[in-house]
Amino acid sequence: MPEAIIQTEKRTFTYIQAVNEALRWALTEYPEALFFGEDVALPGGPYGASKGLRKQFGERVFDTPISESAMLGAAVGAAMRGRRPIVEIMFGDFFLVALDQLINQAANVRYVSRGRFTCPMTVRSQHAALPGACAQHSQSLEAFFAHVPGLRLGLPATPEDAFEMLRSAIASDDPVVILESRAFYQDRAEIDVNGPVQQPGGARCLRAGTDLTVVTWSQMVGRAMEAAEELATRGIEVDLFDLRWLNPMDIEAVLASVARTGRLMIVHEANITGGFGGEIAAQVSKEGFWHLDAPIERVGALDVRVPASPPLNAAVIPQAATIVEAAERLLTH
Repeated sequence: MPEAIIQTEKRTFTYIQAVNEALRWALTEYPEALFFGEDVALPGGPYGASKGLRKQFGERVFDTPISESAMLGAAVGAAMRGRRPIVEIMFGDFFLVALDQLINQAANVRYVSRGRFTCPMTVRSQHAALPGACAQHSQSLEAFFAHVPGLRLGLPATPEDAFEMLRSAIASDDPVVILESRAFYQDRAEIDVNGPVQQPGGARCLRAGTDLTVVTWSQMVGRAMEAAEELATRGIEVDLFDLRWLNPMDIEAVLASVARTGRLMIVHEANITGGFGGEIAAQVSKEGFWHLDAPIERVGALDVRVPASPPLNAAVIPQAATIVEAAERLLTH
């Protein structure tokens, strides 16, 4: 019998509506799926991600106490017993009180059980800084999670990716962390809601160029795009990539681009020291050293705590002008 033809159905969503649609898809597609977290049931989530889901799916969508360790601990147990839990952590900073459950337990399930158990749980949260947010609600901690074998990590920067990457995470039989940025929540785009579920992984080229490779993710995607447009007015064409997934990382796309341009700049919101940009730089230095015409440039936040003051926040975290300046400096080598 020929395979059924899947009809394309494109609809326009904001980023947060795309998250809601992906959750609705998961709870429909997987009868074993659960969704829980703080204020996700009747209130519809602190940012509206779960609006209407309690009404549609009943007790499979429920509120929890303010205890991230309890949420993730319950998710690990539920996942090992045949459920497919999806947990919302309100701020990425709050993972830090539940690292035992995530790193010592969830990431180890396959290994310590010799493959007899899996841990198909998804944890979605939002991270990164906005002007006025305090230091305990502004950190970019992606390097923590990317460092842990057994965890997958995605950082969607568009409504389309918010939908597709969350579906990829929920369909995976491994624990996946999805880190969003609330700076994107009102961005709007057209999405194919009947598209195939993708496997985790794969960078996306946002702009083709031959002078310089720029690799970034999350909130820096928009600023890097703005910088690339400014550089184009100065005769500099950037090969710009949104890495999207840090684990698994599409290093092949980065290496292929560096082979074309000869120069690499990595831009992330997290501070430079210990940031994931260092891992990318190390892999490119090993596998693509002979393609490099200049030292690799890393652009990130200063090694200080994230200030709430908007002017100080802008001084600490890379802006489009910071990226332009770094690119021009790199091209002088």
